[in-house]
Amino acid sequence: MNAYLKALRVPFLAGSIVPVILGSALALTVNSFSVRLLVICVGGIAGLHLGANLINDYFDNRGSDPINVRITPFSGGSRAIQDGDVSPRAVLAMALFCLAVGLGVGICLIGSGRPLIVLIGLLGLGAGWAYSAPPFQLMSRGWGEAAIFFAFGPLVTLGTYYVMSGSLSWPAFALGAPQGFFITAVIWINQFPDYEADRKTNKKNLVVRLGPAFSRYPYCAIMLMGFISVLFLVHGAGFSPLILIAFLAFPLAFKAMRILWREYLSHTGIIPAQALTIQTLVAHGLLLTIGILLGDFLS
Repeated sequence: MNAYLKALRVPFLAGSIVPVILGSALALTVNSFSVRLLVICVGGIAGLHLGANLINDYFDNRGSDPINVRITPFSGGSRAIQDGDVSPRAVLAMALFCLAVGLGVGICLIGSGRPLIVLIGLLGLGAGWAYSAPPFQLMSRGWGEAAIFFAFGPLVTLGTYYVMSGSLSWPAFALGAPQGFFITAVIWINQFPDYEADRKTNKKNLVVRLGPAFSRYPYCAIMLMGFISVLFLVHGAGFSPLILIAFLAFPLAFKAMRILWREYLSHTGIIPAQALTIQTLVAHGLLLTIGILLGDFLS
C-alpha cells in the first residue's frame, strides 16, 4: 500500500484542491454552495490530478527518470518504478483508473443539469494527458507550463463554480489565475534539479531551453504574477479589495525566490525553496478564500 501511495504523490493534490476551495467560496457568495457538490468536485479533480501524476511517472520512466540522480522530495518523480516498488504496467493501470474516476464524476454530473462539466473535465484530462504522453508530450516542447497553468488554475475554479451554481462566470475563470501562476511556479522550480537528466534525454522544457541561470528570472516573475493577478481580480473582475489579504503570503514567496537565486545549481540547497513554493500556493489560496468570504459577509 505504501508503494502505491508513493506512486500517487498524494501531497501534490494541494495544487488542485485549493482551486476547488476557491471556486466553492465564490459559489457561496451567490448562495449556491453545497457540501455534497464540494465532495464530488474534490473526488473528480483528485482523480484527474492523480491520473496525471501517474501518467507522468509512466512516460518519464522511458525518459529522464532512470538517469536522474539529483532527486529531491519534490522532483524527480515518485521513484516508485525506479525503486522496483511498482511495475510500469501497474502505474499505467492506476493512471487509467484514476482518469476514469475523474471522467465518471463528470458524466454523473450531467444528470444534475451540468452538461458542460464534461467539456471542462475533458479539457483538464486532455491537458494532463498531453503534458506527458506522446504524441504531444507538451512537457518536452516548451508548452507544458502553459497547459498546467490553465488545467490547475482557471479550469478548476470555473468548473467548481459551474458545478455549484449551474452557470459559467468570467470572475470564476479569472479567480483561478493566481493558483495557475503558483502551480506553474511549482513545476518550474522542480525542473532545476532535473535539468541535467532532462537535457540528456531531450526533454526540452523551458528551463532546459533557457538554461538554469536565466530561468531564475521567469521563476521570480511567475511568483510575482501570482500576487499581481490579485490586483487584476479587484480592478478587472469585480472582487472585493479584501482579497488583498492574500498578500500576507508574500514573505513565503520572497524567501523562496531568494533561496532559488542562490541555490539554483544545488539540488539539495533548492529543497527549501521547493517547499516554500508549495506553501505559498496553499497559503495564498486559503487567504484569498478568506478575503472572498469576508468581502461577501461585509458587503
